[in-house]
Amino acid sequence: MSEKMFSEEQLEQLRSFPEISADELIRYFTPTSADVAFVDPGRGRRSVDQLGMLVQLCTLPWLGFVPDDVASAPPAAVARVAERLGVSPAALSLYGHRAQTRSDHLGQVAKYLERQTAPAGSQAMKELEQFLLDRAMEHDSPTLLFNLAREYLMAAKVIRPGALVLAKMVGTARKGAADLTSQLVGHLLAAEVRADLERMLLVDAGLG
Repeated sequence: MSEKMFSEEQLEQLRSFPEISADELIRYFTPTSADVAFVDPGRGRRSVDQLGMLVQLCTLPWLGFVPDDVASAPPAAVARVAERLGVSPAALSLYGHRAQTRSDHLGQVAKYLERQTAPAGSQAMKELEQFLLDRAMEHDSPTLLFNLAREYLMAAKVIRPGALVLAKMVGTARKGAADLTSQLVGHLLAAEVRADLERMLLVDAGLG
């Protein structure tokens, strides 16, 4: 279902860093003194890890998730954060070569920002499924539903699941909404009503 709704190129865009506006740059990539103290707690953490963690910390409130390739963050954003730390922006290219390092740091960042994850079967995922079904009863656009889900998760301070996972959830919600709609109106479609609806679809030769 998700493959039909979103192309591979679209899915890649949904899991990557987008371009950043000047307003977003100032709003999200202006770390506070507390943020800097969090990534540099005086335990000898390397400057490259400090930079990577701070980029993740600034990215999470911006996007609602952090792309796997942290080093592909917008250069202007990286430069702004690096300047705050007094390190070279180029250091980010050395960050997180071990996926476990990025994951561990993201877990610490999420706890610091009071964000929660939504593993499969969790209450947060069940609530997201219900939200999507409710919205799918009102809208059918996959892109709109995806964006509504993203906004819902941001408001709930829940980290957005992977793009493919969320796309599949959108597909499931759309199918569920279609099935539910059929159940709700099916009893209204008597033979006479069906015939009237069919006649409405006929083209009047005179009117064209």
